[in-house]
Amino acid sequence: MSRLGVFLFSLFWALLVQAEPTLQASVDRTRLGAGETLELTLESQDVTQFGKPDLRALDGDFEVRGTRQLNSLHTLDGETRASTRWIITLLPRRSGSLRIPELRLGQSHSQAIDLQVLQADASRPDTASQIFVEATLDSNEVYVQAQAVLTLRIYHSVSLYDDSSLSPLQLENAKVEPLGDSRTYEKDINGVRHGVIETRYALYPQHSGTLEIAPLTFTATAADNAQQPEGTARTARQVQVRSLPLRLTVRPIPAAWPAAEPWLPARSLTLEEHWNPDPGRQQTQIGDSLTRSITLRAEGLSSTQLPQLPATEIAGLRRYPDQPLLRNEISERGMTANREEREALVPTHSGELALPALEVTWWNTREDHLEHSSLPARNLNVQDNPALSADTPVGDAGSASHLLWPWQLCTVIFALSTALGFTLWWRARSQPAVLRAAQTGPSPRTLLDDLKRACQANDPQATRQALDAWARQQPETLAEMAARFVPLSDALDGLNGALYSESGQYWQGEDLWRAIGTIPPAEQVLLPSGEPGSLPPLYPK
Repeated sequence: MSRLGVFLFSLFWALLVQAEPTLQASVDRTRLGAGETLELTLESQDVTQFGKPDLRALDGDFEVRGTRQLNSLHTLDGETRASTRWIITLLPRRSGSLRIPELRLGQSHSQAIDLQVLQADASRPDTASQIFVEATLDSNEVYVQAQAVLTLRIYHSVSLYDDSSLSPLQLENAKVEPLGDSRTYEKDINGVRHGVIETRYALYPQHSGTLEIAPLTFTATAADNAQQPEGTARTARQVQVRSLPLRLTVRPIPAAWPAAEPWLPARSLTLEEHWNPDPGRQQTQIGDSLTRSITLRAEGLSSTQLPQLPATEIAGLRRYPDQPLLRNEISERGMTANREEREALVPTHSGELALPALEVTWWNTREDHLEHSSLPARNLNVQDNPALSADTPVGDAGSASHLLWPWQLCTVIFALSTALGFTLWWRARSQPAVLRAAQTGPSPRTLLDDLKRACQANDPQATRQALDAWARQQPETLAEMAARFVPLSDALDGLNGALYSESGQYWQGEDLWRAIGTIPPAEQVLLPSGEPGSLPPLYPK
């Protein structure tokens, strides 16, 4: 490699390293009160960096109360990586909107983080006590089944032992969801530094009226801060404090809400749709599998409150749904619910298929009015697939209507051929029989054995291949047999569901094999040899 090439490669590598900062910043919360501390975490996975981050940019708006460093090793995909974290305790110097600026470690730099520091609450209870409990609600009035956030803070200006406990929150007419683990920080109250233990709950009242929240009791062992004679053990005392009772007004469902819709109160609600592959960018043919994912996201609800989305039920489109994915996110405002529904859609007809619009009705609790969130209607342009024209599944009513005219034509042809055949037989009955020509290719018996083994092995892919090969040797297409024999149509639906969804590993081939073995003959045809009214076995032994 020439010197110029080496120089360009080195320059490109330096630019790449600078473009991807390896110092990541995060905080334990972005909303806090005046005098409260927060924890800033800086993490670096660059083993070539040494030293500590430069914290001088924090001096303007923050007081650094403490810094500790943690080194760790973790394995990801068989690769061991080292990381270093610095946990920095910060005390904001003023209230209002603050920003943690970019911090540097060598050539790396972190991203800036915005904070909101609220002014001190002058109505705080007995702040002179060494230990006290404060319980607050984010709102004093909510709709039934809507979210109210209860925040419980335990303040202590003395050291506590590890045996502290809090009485459980039990409400008869409301569902209670803890909002993450308890967190700790510090707060200055009238010049006295207090440790704070904060616990939050999401409450969902189930009946309108008044919800009474009884006081919660905090029990702990506190160390005595008084000076003890040298050589004597430090004394401790048992402490028990209680919060003040709270009252929450629960409003009933408003009269403007449509009675036919499930009640859905939320601060915000969105619908998102994703396709794989995207039918708008890629041509869709009969038999293609399209995965449609719809995500319903609602702020102020839990995932168990979200309703099931309407199914995509249209003619010419088979639907194979998966189990919905439910997930809850916890933020400063409380809980945000997510419900993701995935389904495999398989077109069975060519042409333009119209998917209707999807709409969810909900009540906006922030602005107090009825709203609708929707996904627009869309059209799928489905092209013919020559490879599947002979064995496209036809279990639905739309496919049966396409087969009605061929059956009428076949009936007329059958009647004419029967009369012609009887005439020829009458003329040639005195002539010797003609031996059948030897059949080329695999015999129907061999193909049937292959199909049986694939079904017994519960292998949907091998079964589909063996089924196609067997059907090509039959006088009817697989579609025609399924149209007149319901058990076979149902078994084919199960096979297609295993092929186009994620549940293929649980497919059982017993039903399909039983249906294949019990297919009734299409017509009873009299043959020259044998007894009248009887047919020879399909596969003689």
